[in-house]
Amino acid sequence: MSAYGTSRHHHPPASFATSASVALFRRLAWEGTVPLEIRVDPKELPANSDRGLECYYIQAPRVSYLPLLMPELRRFLMDVVFDDAAARLLKEEDWWFESEDGALLKWHWPIGLIYDNHTISASVRPSSVASIGVGAGAAPELQITPLKLILHLASPPTEKLLLPPSAEACKQAFMGQLKEADFIRWGNTKRMTGLRKAEQDGIWEGIREHNFDDYWRVASKIVPTTVPATRPSSPPPSSSASAHGRPPSNDPQNAQDRDGAYNVRSVPVRLYLPDGPVIQDLAPPVLEDGTPNTLTHYLSTHLPLLFPLQVSAPDLAFPLTQGVILPPETEMAWLGACLAGADGWVNVCVGLLQ
Repeated sequence: MSAYGTSRHHHPPASFATSASVALFRRLAWEGTVPLEIRVDPKELPANSDRGLECYYIQAPRVSYLPLLMPELRRFLMDVVFDDAAARLLKEEDWWFESEDGALLKWHWPIGLIYDNHTISASVRPSSVASIGVGAGAAPELQITPLKLILHLASPPTEKLLLPPSAEACKQAFMGQLKEADFIRWGNTKRMTGLRKAEQDGIWEGIREHNFDDYWRVASKIVPTTVPATRPSSPPPSSSASAHGRPPSNDPQNAQDRDGAYNVRSVPVRLYLPDGPVIQDLAPPVLEDGTPNTLTHYLSTHLPLLFPLQVSAPDLAFPLTQGVILPPETEMAWLGACLAGADGWVNVCVGLLQ
């Protein structure tokens, strides 16, 4: 499984065969990286800086955040670009990013989401045919190229950033996303509010240090378990089924798998359109007729013009999650358990086919 931008389609299992398979996909998503080219704004370089080395390349973790790259960037700049006098005057809290085309970057988004959102936005531009490589009705061939960012060293536009682009502010935004995903998933935030402060700090340290085991030691308490859940194969009795098609609460299997991926209230999912709005709606893992909710059903429900239900009508777009182009039969429950981001959300970026 490629961790970033690939044209290969990966088919999820028809059901959760083992908890190990879920852990495998989680680790693959966690280890995903994206290439970044970070260049200091030449107008802001201090005098006596080495202007031949102001560009820095990094393979950044998808689950990380731009403010968490600052210490590494600072070390590079202090060691090889700035002189000692300039280094003492610069304040890291004043640094901020924008894209090469001048767009202010959403620093509170995961880096992988920023990269994927840039990829789908490129799909609507005339020059994108060479970089996306698609034809009418054809499967996209994504080319992996560094995302070019401009690092500014002063005067952050606080009125547009909303919060200072610091690691602490990023942590608070991250915890807020976790709590919102917890409510969407279970209908309450008991799992998040039940975490001790040390556990809440620990889950963020797992992100900061990019430590899979430290992160999942806490995250496993709030997301669907890796225990195989009963995958629905027939419609449940209408008299005892819930509104989302889950088994009745007195079902022994439901009691055993109450934290399973098919028994959540809804999968936390957001759809990102090119240069457009973000769509968020409930995504129950099981439909009212008892069948699993699939990506095809979800996309055709919310974006019928891009993903028509008619078999004869080709899709006009493609879904991208964690850098992977998803097959239409992907089950939403599987996505929620295996390919959600570290903040608990399944971020589906919708790119346009040329």
